[in-house]
Amino acid sequence: MSELLTPLPRPRTSRPSRGGVRATGAHLLDWDWARYRLEDARNYWIATAGAGRRPHTRPVWGVWLPAGFCFVTGSAAVRNLAVSREISVHLESGDEVVIVEGEAALVTAQLDLLRLAEALREKYRWPLHLADGRLAGEGGQGGPAYLVRPRVVFGWARDGESMTRWRFGAG
Repeated sequence: MSELLTPLPRPRTSRPSRGGVRATGAHLLDWDWARYRLEDARNYWIATAGAGRRPHTRPVWGVWLPAGFCFVTGSAAVRNLAVSREISVHLESGDEVVIVEGEAALVTAQLDLLRLAEALREKYRWPLHLADGRLAGEGGQGGPAYLVRPRVVFGWARDGESMTRWRFGAG
């Protein structure tokens, strides 16, 4: 089965801490609340750090697929991810917040790259093609493709009292 189509397990939902103090509130958000926002977003911000531990943040286009968040970049994130696969991805909104923390894996399977190119073409009308194991567009835009499988996702709505944490996998 395609790595991009291997679905994430249903996450465990809990209340996160605020500065070591457990957040309170009337309710926890449902995972579908966060997933919808991840699928629907147009712009995403990624944060990486390289060997010098300098932070690098950039907006990227991407798609949320059954396996997690996929994106293509030609920025310094490529160099950073070669040193450390740790990454944070968040949406633009400060009112309906979704933050993904996990590891980014290079997408190398040709079928997965073609699937990702099609998903990005559908979402952004961004015509990409496969070139030397990368996705390339007009004018040289593009670069290596990555899949971020989340370890943990945080979210909260405008009220701030619905702070929720979703954990994936063991731990």
